[in-house]
Amino acid sequence: MINNKGAILILIGVMISSATISHKAISQPLPVPVAPPRPENPAQPPPPTPTNPLNPDNLSPPQPFSSPEAWRNPRLIYTFTGHNTAVDSLFFSLDGTILISGGSRNDGKIKFWQLKTGREIDSLRAQRTSVSVLGLSPDGETLVSSGTDSAVNLWNWRTGDYIHQFRDHTSNVLSLAITPDGRTLVTGALDGIRLWDLTKQRRMYTLVRFDNQTYGLAIHPDGDILASGHKFGSIKLWNVNTGQSLNRISAHRGSVNALAFTPDGQTLVSGSYDRTIKVWNLRTGQLAQTLSGHTGRVWAVAINPDGETLASASRDGVRLWNLRTGELLALLTAHEDWVHSVAFNRDGTLLATGGFDRQIMIWQISPVSGEELAQRSQ
Repeated sequence: MINNKGAILILIGVMISSATISHKAISQPLPVPVAPPRPENPAQPPPPTPTNPLNPDNLSPPQPFSSPEAWRNPRLIYTFTGHNTAVDSLFFSLDGTILISGGSRNDGKIKFWQLKTGREIDSLRAQRTSVSVLGLSPDGETLVSSGTDSAVNLWNWRTGDYIHQFRDHTSNVLSLAITPDGRTLVTGALDGIRLWDLTKQRRMYTLVRFDNQTYGLAIHPDGDILASGHKFGSIKLWNVNTGQSLNRISAHRGSVNALAFTPDGQTLVSGSYDRTIKVWNLRTGQLAQTLSGHTGRVWAVAINPDGETLASASRDGVRLWNLRTGELLALLTAHEDWVHSVAFNRDGTLLATGGFDRQIMIWQISPVSGEELAQRSQ
């Protein structure tokens, strides 16, 4: 049995052989944000109940576990509207009760949606222009946002306080990732990659600069390997602790703007402007399969916590794949335009999708029959 670190080393070996800035420095300080919502104590009175609220009656009983088969016919259970432009970023709170979304272009807002009631329960102005990327520290305490204004902002999730701003980037920030221990933030932009110490709130070092326009980032579950996707189709592997370059992979014919590791750390998935998704087996160091079919660039990918189901977003909607077999499970075409963002909740039963049509859609796995559950348990 090869552990995660061993698998990464095999991948590297095989592929090499084959190939405080203070607030006064801000010209116009951001407004003091409203506190992010707490499920038990929303920061403001909720709006009137919508006509088709998402409530417990909308949700199927929790499943013992999800699997690719459960995503063959997902149900659309709610549609959120409220952003003024495309929805560029999405993720679920750690307890799964709240969806957080970021708007693009001149929206610049983070919105908080309570899944139990189907209501927008809070909003804050997070960036001057767009909220291209969002992240939450593993302890659930620090919310991170960034976008085309190049500023990286830190917020206290519990109180809504504006904590700090990193302003070393000089160009669009397109991706971010946080190490599993919550100590290191990595941001990728058109001017390269920066690593930040979240506990001391300072820049650690610059990994690469302008010759490495960075579109996507992902950190291995072990926390010591960083994967970055770049403009001309390459994927680079780095040692997070030392900044050492481990390998460069010629992966795609277009920019690599979406990356994700499976929870067990055995697989890396990459999505590209060349309209393909590639699945890399880290145990063998080989390309396991190429998933084709999208009619436009792949904007985002997300791996279900089951480690076997992949969601990808593009012009033609959202495609759901079986990662083990490469089989297309479902094509979701409810959005009226490009889909920019996808995110699974922590138990893998819900999928959120956000698009250029300004809508956020919540999908749930199809109910699982007793016969199917019996077959899975065998």
